Amino acid sequence: MDNTSTTQSSASNSLLARFNLGLTKKKIGFASLIVFFALLSLGGFWFTGRYKFANKMPVKVREFSNAEYPANPALLSKNYQRYANRKLTIIKKDTNRFDFVLEPTNTKTAKVVIKNVDLTLLVPKLPEWVKKDKNLELIALIEREWNRQQVTFPANSENIEISGGDGFEKQNITEIAVSNNCLNAGYWEIALFTKEDNNKSLYYQGWFTFPLGHYKNVFENNNKISYWDYWWQLEHWQEPSDAIIKSNLLRNVIDEKAVNVTFPLDERIISSGEQSRKIRTTLTNNLITWRDFYNNQREIQFATFLAPGFYQPAQPWNTQYWRIGKFEKGILRNVKPVNNSVILQEIELLFTDTKTGEKNKFAIGGFNWQELPKLPITDYAKGLSMPLGIGLPPFFQSYEDLNQKNPDKSNYFSLLLDSQNRWINHHQLGVDGTIMHLDKENPNILHLYLLSYERNTLIAHFLVNRE
Repeated sequence: MDNTSTTQSSASNSLLARFNLGLTKKKIGFASLIVFFALLSLGGFWFTGRYKFANKMPVKVREFSNAEYPANPALLSKNYQRYANRKLTIIKKDTNRFDFVLEPTNTKTAKVVIKNVDLTLLVPKLPEWVKKDKNLELIALIEREWNRQQVTFPANSENIEISGGDGFEKQNITEIAVSNNCLNAGYWEIALFTKEDNNKSLYYQGWFTFPLGHYKNVFENNNKISYWDYWWQLEHWQEPSDAIIKSNLLRNVIDEKAVNVTFPLDERIISSGEQSRKIRTTLTNNLITWRDFYNNQREIQFATFLAPGFYQPAQPWNTQYWRIGKFEKGILRNVKPVNNSVILQEIELLFTDTKTGEKNKFAIGGFNWQELPKLPITDYAKGLSMPLGIGLPPFFQSYEDLNQKNPDKSNYFSLLLDSQNRWINHHQLGVDGTIMHLDKENPNILHLYLLSYERNTLIAHFLVNRE
């Protein structure tokens, strides 16, 4: 073949290659466009489905058998699961009020209706004074969602209606509870209780996802801000990064003094009520005194609380108790909340991180010393039991009490901070709340207990003497 033919052939091949390359690019571009619109369409369907809402909505209920949930820490009735396989319908009555209708699938089970529940009291609502600061706003919202709020109704409440069935439930239901679980937005549950041997006993428990479309609407009506400002943190357990807490935006300090605070490390661990039942969700053995939580000789682990709202011992939750490993001192303050002129108290406990030397502090403020109950230590569970956060309700509360004490009006707050006033994720550390009461014999002594992750156990007992 001569050089001319070779040159012509090469030119021809080059043109063909460029043509094919152009065709391939067009095909790739067209295919990419199809994929893009397909994903956009799927995303639209997902979004529409996830946030759909209607005035009457059937909602799937999950019920666990004893075999499926052997770690259930509740005191179970001998009638547990005898009235199961229910259906749930949520009915919107007006902007904020809803009915929860538990319907039977057999003739023996009763129909239970929880009527006219004001969900502005169960969906996170910001105290007005935290809106001055984005970090306070974020902490207030996520702590409302990350902490359990269980609201109870007596069977004879005007909000309760029980009908049908074989008569057992109509005669024996003593209390009904609706809970916003300490998980991502939407993980709720309903529980029905009876009384056996003078003890409140659980005989029905159903987990469900509260419709996020309704949740979003109540949230926006509650807070007058867009749900999309915080939806990711509320739905995906997204913790704030290095949030600086400005305590002066919560209260003004009138005076303060160092107080005598004792922490008897060799005192035996105290346990009753919920903590006694949750022994099966505490995974570390040989915990006898408070010192055992802080000697860095072992890992302290608990069963992880997972969606939709159950404990899983096979998935341990690790803790970081070394961050409060060495107690240093206590400070007592008289404070005035920014939203009113009442004088309240605040306690600050200072600790040293036994691994890094960091100075961390735990502040519990906005409570009235004089109004705390006077109790013996054995009755500690009857004290003021509160989660950590800002503008929060107690872990357990009657609906009547909740109506009278809106969380967003509360002056109470509790926060764990480092030396730079940065918020510490106390859930990771392993502290989820406090209990406080005055000494039964000496009202100048306050007993302060720290509750572990998921309130499995007490991890500390401080005695604060204000004299």
